[in-house]
Amino acid sequence: MGLLEKIHEPQDLRSLSMIELKDLAQEIRQHMIDVVSKNGGHLAPNLGVVELTIALHRIFDSPQDKIVWDVGHQTYVHKLLTGRLERFDSLRQYQGLSGFPKRSESVHDCFETGHSSTSISAAVGFAKARDVLGEHHHVVAVIGDGAMTGGMAYEALNHAGHNETNMIVVLNDNEMSISPNVGAMSSYLNRLRTDPLYDKRKEEIEELLKRIPKIGSKVAKMVAKAKDSLKYLLVPGLIFEELGFTYLGPIDGHDQSLLEEVLDQAKQKNGPVLVHVLTCKGKGFKPAEENPDVFHGVGPFDPRTGKILKKSTIPTYTAVFGDTLCTLAHDDPNIVAISAAMPSGTGLNAFAQQFPERFFDVGIAEQHAVTFAAGLAFGGLKPVVAIYSTFYQRAYDQVLHDVCLQNANVVLAVDRAGIVGDDGPTHHGVFDISFFRIIPNLVIMAPKDENELRHMLYTAIEHNGPVAVRYPRSVGQGVALEEPLRKLPLGKAEVLREGKDVTLIGIGPMVHLCLSAAQELRHRGIDAAVINLRFIAPLDRELLVHYARLTKRFVTIEDHVLKGGMGSAILELLEEEGLEGISIERLGYSDFVEQGSIPQLHLTQGLSVKGIIQATERLKLVRRIAQS
Repeated sequence: MGLLEKIHEPQDLRSLSMIELKDLAQEIRQHMIDVVSKNGGHLAPNLGVVELTIALHRIFDSPQDKIVWDVGHQTYVHKLLTGRLERFDSLRQYQGLSGFPKRSESVHDCFETGHSSTSISAAVGFAKARDVLGEHHHVVAVIGDGAMTGGMAYEALNHAGHNETNMIVVLNDNEMSISPNVGAMSSYLNRLRTDPLYDKRKEEIEELLKRIPKIGSKVAKMVAKAKDSLKYLLVPGLIFEELGFTYLGPIDGHDQSLLEEVLDQAKQKNGPVLVHVLTCKGKGFKPAEENPDVFHGVGPFDPRTGKILKKSTIPTYTAVFGDTLCTLAHDDPNIVAISAAMPSGTGLNAFAQQFPERFFDVGIAEQHAVTFAAGLAFGGLKPVVAIYSTFYQRAYDQVLHDVCLQNANVVLAVDRAGIVGDDGPTHHGVFDISFFRIIPNLVIMAPKDENELRHMLYTAIEHNGPVAVRYPRSVGQGVALEEPLRKLPLGKAEVLREGKDVTLIGIGPMVHLCLSAAQELRHRGIDAAVINLRFIAPLDRELLVHYARLTKRFVTIEDHVLKGGMGSAILELLEEEGLEGISIERLGYSDFVEQGSIPQLHLTQGLSVKGIIQATERLKLVRRIAQS
């Protein structure tokens, strides 16, 4: 039996020696590599926090002490040390362990998160709740320096420092978020990392000043107070100290004994403390160390070589988006692209390489990305903002006020729209239609295949006003991509199949399920029309009214929640037109959707040929009852 198998609760770690802890760290790394190589997952960030997680659970007493993890993609080690080893093989699988903290999984998961920069805010909340209730436990937020590009982290630091809150922030500094970090904070932390003299300069200067006869101590105090003194250039962590935190570090995040010593020091101090820890993303697995962005979130791979196991030669929608944008940018020098720390994930790497002066990575700052795009647009450029659907939720106010209210020529590329699979409910992009659809001026499109995505991107860039183009996290349909780009008529749907008995209306790749269902219904004697809606806003009112009157029955299917979605939009249209006696079945999601493979989740949620046929049968039953 290995050491890892003996760890059932965090307190089991305290009986191990430093030599045993080193062996345990190696076991943990190997076990994570074995599981993630099969299931996929966030490997590199978890390999980097092994010693840190062990130290946190040896120094603090979870679950009484609260450890709040930022983003959540660095919690695999935490799961292994808190009684979930036996279920770890189910990581990110349907009804298995989540890849992120989940309160229903363990009492040690005190706060759920899948998005960046939330841990300090939550930790301040836990700390203030403790104080109000007269309790005395510790609260620790573990945040990566990539998450420090998000403004919410500074709002929380400012609050905690101003209120002198007793809490600890551990800054896990691995020089990376998903892609290499950008921005002033990253540069600041890099200076702290790379200058070994920083640790000694403050003490040396103060000691030197104090040796000056008579005036030395006074001068030292003056220097300590002066806003433009040398300490602003020489003292490590000054920005955090100015926010009210005691700064400790930077320290080696893979030195187990040093980690524990410093965390124990932090534990003894009053007021807010920031511990700056230097770690290596991908530590212990050479392919991940050399390519940390690739192994940040990786699919199945060969655990011996690190070679990614590709399953399809068909390009993804994301890749087609990136290639098309590059093609358009070659002909139009006003096109610029914006990423929020995900140039690789959003397919913008090639654009960044070909047009470096026209590419902007703003860090994990979706709000800034969208308002920045509005400024670019009014400055005369054609900005394309590529952000995952789930992360657009963070920029909703900016989309509404800064882009749409002013009718700015901004293209919102909504990647990962719909179910995304194993990352689960924090990452599913199933709310964007609802929150975008109510905004005036915003055109919303969704392509049925990767070729239509090309035409939609071209149409969006040529349109005068804001446009959102949503597309899924998956490979395309395998269609040819050779036809010339063309503008699509605004707000016009596409009839793919005529029919008189029922109308099947799909959006995005769901259209292909409608076509397959129509073929099956034909064998059952039901003549189904199929409409590729294309535009959710504006709707093709004329076409929808025509088919409502013709077939009297609609089935809508969308990879999205039902409330406020495409089906709701069609219901509103029918009501506005005063059409009565129209039966409608809407297929989509009624609640948060758990993790699992995309095909599996679609099937369990009724987004399938079988689900469409069953919905059609329910419509027939409704009609018979109404006629009887």
